Amino acid sequence: MRSFSILSRAVAGIALASLTLSSALAAAPAPAAEAAPAAAPAPPGQPTVVRESGDWVARCFPVATASPCDMYQELADRETKQKVLGISIAFIPSSDRYAIQISVPLGVALANGVVVSMGSYNSPAMKFRRCDRGGCYVETLLDATIPDKMAASGNEGVIKIVANNDKPFPIKFSLNGFSGAREAMMEAARQKAKAPAAAAPAK
Repeated sequence: MRSFSILSRAVAGIALASLTLSSALAAAPAPAAEAAPAAAPAPPGQPTVVRESGDWVARCFPVATASPCDMYQELADRETKQKVLGISIAFIPSSDRYAIQISVPLGVALANGVVVSMGSYNSPAMKFRRCDRGGCYVETLLDATIPDKMAASGNEGVIKIVANNDKPFPIKFSLNGFSGAREAMMEAARQKAKAPAAAAPAK
């Protein structure tokens, strides 16, 4: 469970508003939910924005964790303005790996998991770890090839989920600015990993 906790601490406080999949996407005119970038919520501790790059935000958190920085994008339905997707990719300097959190609305078929698609590439299905009133979450270490594929895949990717009535819901997300946000996140994470721990206050 350690790999899951790394990402959970790094993106503490990220959650979507409580809603069902059917209500979140009811206004979408096509099977693929057309999602628009929405402002990311500020987790407890007020993260520092390192760089805004296209539709991504690289940010670091004032917490002691192996993955102190992430790059984040949150999407909303164009018609209803309801949040339908959150993607956080965190970098772990000590192991040179990535962890990902994908949050989607309630009402998904949990057994199907989530597939990330870019062009002709489809990732293996990623299992949901948990659900709460805010939605359902994938939280796992990321295959090292996926960030490279995302960086090289143009301006759009798709998160493929299945509703609990077995209806597929591909949710488009933007890759605009991905490479710049990734570079800023990795550099900031490496710098924070090198920084000495703050001295304990004198008694």
